[in-house]
Formats: sequence, C-alpha cells, structure tokens
Amino acid sequence: MVFADPPYFLSSGGQTIQSGKIVSVNKGEWDKTNGPDFMHKFNLKWLTNVRDVMEDNGTIWISGTMHNIFNIAKLLNELEFKVLNVITWQKTNPPPNFACRSFTHSTEVIIWARKEMKVAHFYNYALMKKLNGNKQMKDVWAMPAIARWEKTNGKHPTQKPLSVLTRIILASTKPGNKILDPFTGGSTTGIAANLLGRKFTGIDSNLEFLKLSEMRAKEIETPGVKEEFLKKINGFEHKEQLTNYLNIESQLEFNNTGKLIGGTEILSEV
Repeated sequence: MVFADPPYFLSSGGQTIQSGKIVSVNKGEWDKTNGPDFMHKFNLKWLTNVRDVMEDNGTIWISGTMHNIFNIAKLLNELEFKVLNVITWQKTNPPPNFACRSFTHSTEVIIWARKEMKVAHFYNYALMKKLNGNKQMKDVWAMPAIARWEKTNGKHPTQKPLSVLTRIILASTKPGNKILDPFTGGSTTGIAANLLGRKFTGIDSNLEFLKLSEMRAKEIETPGVKEEFLKKINGFEHKEQLTNYLNIESQLEFNNTGKLIGGTEILSEV
C-alpha cells in the first residue's frame, strides 16, 4: 500500500488564522508552483515512479485539496489506475475563514485507487463495519486535524493526524504488509504502521523533516507511549474494539545510520 501526501501547491503568500493568530499559508519552497505545467509534470513523475514499484494488487491513497487533486485524478485515469473511492475528510476543527468571502474550507480529499483495473485489492470491509457501530462506513470522514499531543517533537507544516492514517491502514492492509510514503514528512504514516504491525518505508528530500521523523520514532519506543497513543486515536464509533486489532509490540530498532530497522525505515530522496 502507498500513502502519498504530495505538495498541494497552495503556498501563494496568503494568510490564515491558527491558534487565534494571523499566519502565512506558505509551507515552504517545496509547496510553491511555477504554474499548471510544472504541477502536471511533477505529479506525473512521482505517480509513474510509485506505480512502477507497486505490486499488481496494491492500492494507493493520495490526499489533496482543490489546488492539486483534480490534476492528480486526471493522471490516475491516464496511468490506468482504478479509482475506488474519493474520501472527503471533514475536519471537525478547521481554522476560520479569514477573508469572509467564501465558505470556510473545512475538508480535504483523499483518493483511494488500485494499480490495476482487473486485479482484486484488499479491503477489510468487516472490520470497518464493526468499528463503525456495525454500519457500513461511508466516504465522508468527520475527524479532527492533528492534536497537541501529536506535536511533542515539533510539527510538520502539513502533518496528518494519526487517527486518519490508522483508519486508512486498517482498511486496506493486513499485519505484516509493506507501506510506502513517498512524501513522509514527519512520518505519521510510519508511526501508524508501527502501531499496527506493518512494515514501513518513508522517503523525503527535506533533512529537517527526516530528523523530526526520527525523533517521533524514538518517542514511541518510550515505555508507555504506544499505549497512550492508542488510547487517543479517535474516529471510530466503537473505540474499545479497536485495541483488539492493534499490535503494540515494539517494531523499531534504531541504529546509527539514521535508518529504522525491524519495522520502519526512513530514507532521504535519491
């Protein structure tokens, strides 16, 4: 399985409100675009590279907003992926609309697609239904953005909440499966993979983000931290049943090369 949180290309010099303060929407140079052609070529390159390493029955989840997701959807069709769902992540705690000239932006889109049109994929329908009060889970997910406890080592500017990645991984993988995140950032995907007993490889071109990933990986090795994280994961109606499916055994062993071995691996981009 692949989870990709590529640049949204929304760093346009605008402003928003965060924790009651006016702040810039700029995330970094990596989130700036030189126009539609640049974005198209960028998305085509990474999607092609990811497709090449996916197994035929593999699936990919891609997050985005109106700034980039339409281009990505177009490319998925051109590259002959089969789109399975277009998830709407409705944030229960979005920042207010600073300009007051449009509706408050409170959602992100997560496309779920499989590599091949006619090769079956894995979906844990029974588990998703059980964790949703024995009702079919819908494609609108009402879940909060990252909480304060997820920022103890610092915060990636586009960090995803652990609860969202937990749901994605439980829905589309089995214990021991391999997960790739080509834009790993602070490696929320890797933390979730570790908690759930999956194998993880993360890639990023930013050294500071990789250092953040390493600190977060060390944090969950601390006695009691995994258990605390598992208690704080939300988004499931029957949360008490969730622990029956989580692997809280230690998966990570650190060495001096900067890699996480035994369950998770964080690499710089090549």
